[in-house]
Amino acid sequence: MSAKSVAGVLVGSIVGAAAGFAAGVLLAPRTGAESRAMAADAVNDAWDTAVDSYERGTRIVNEKISATRPDMGATTDELRAKVDLARERMDQLRDSLSENVTSVSAQVQDAVSNVTDKVAAATASPFEPEAEAEGVHVEVVEDEPEAPAADETPAE
Repeated sequence: MSAKSVAGVLVGSIVGAAAGFAAGVLLAPRTGAESRAMAADAVNDAWDTAVDSYERGTRIVNEKISATRPDMGATTDELRAKVDLARERMDQLRDSLSENVTSVSAQVQDAVSNVTDKVAAATASPFEPEAEAEGVHVEVVEDEPEAPAADETPAE
């Protein structure tokens, strides 16, 4: 752009702004104080609307929270009761298991003592062969003779 056209745009902008200002002052339907008061009222109305919306939203959220608290309390109480019941059952099972282990341990100790006593008695007395059973007949059966191979001839 040339310097002449830049100067023309600048002068035109200044003249247009001055003409707009003059027209606004001369043709304004209200005084400046009235215009400022109207603008302040509009801002106050917007502020009041925003505050009302905030308070209404807060009230709705608080109502929803208040409505869910009894349900949450009941659910929490129910869960606590179930946890307590589970703990009691675990204690019962632990006690029962402990009793069973003690009982089985005593049985094992008794069995070990009996076996130890029997082994001690067997090693303390000299080994005596048992007498032959009366009325028992033992028969020894020999296997059948094997068949001769194909290239062998039976002996006569």
